[in-house]
Amino acid sequence: MIAIARSLAFALGNLLHPGMLWLMLWPVLIALALWGTLALVFWTQLAFWLAGLINEWLTTGWLALQWDMQGAASIAAKFLIVFLLVPLVQLTALLILSTFGMPAMVEHVASRNYPELLRRKGGSLAGSIWNGVVALCGMTLLFLVSIPCWVFPPLWPVIPVLILGWVNQRVLRYDALAEHASGEEMRQVFAGQRGTLYLLGTVLALVAYVPFVGFFAPVLFGLSFIHYLLAALKVHREAPIEGRVL
Repeated sequence: MIAIARSLAFALGNLLHPGMLWLMLWPVLIALALWGTLALVFWTQLAFWLAGLINEWLTTGWLALQWDMQGAASIAAKFLIVFLLVPLVQLTALLILSTFGMPAMVEHVASRNYPELLRRKGGSLAGSIWNGVVALCGMTLLFLVSIPCWVFPPLWPVIPVLILGWVNQRVLRYDALAEHASGEEMRQVFAGQRGTLYLLGTVLALVAYVPFVGFFAPVLFGLSFIHYLLAALKVHREAPIEGRVL
């Protein structure tokens, strides 16, 4: 937890740099424009469809309520749409940022905090694209597997956070180390930090829902993972391992 808190503190400090301020704006604005337009165009149809599903579940499901729940179902459907828009906007901005903004962010952090860290360039653009595809496929699979849990309203706020916790770390970890680590070092660091990376991804998924702060979440996500993983790589290289020549 100390390492996570330290990474978040460093990331918040980096947000004040002019280059990071610009990165905070344009990916989120593009994502908001995309999903905002889709929400406006399909709002009525989507809200009607979700309200029908919720009403059916309330009246014929395990609750089997005997009174009219159409009004409550309509309100719940609109709330659910707005609630789901937050992770969709955040994820879209994150994917845009991971493709176009992470190299500049890595350079910003590394040149100031880890100038002595050798760059072994184990990543590539193809690897970054493939990593993003795997993250999207994994998110889709996790969503499909979690469908039975969505019938329980208390779990609605929890499921997207847990899924995005995994997606956050999967999307960002590769680009955070692609410039500095070799392929083998990336595999070793990811394996050794798997639980902490998921925890950091989950914390950042929660941050996305904080008013105003959530607007800057994608850049905060990227900077936090860069700080955490470059520090982990430095420790990994300095750790004495029998038979390894440094």
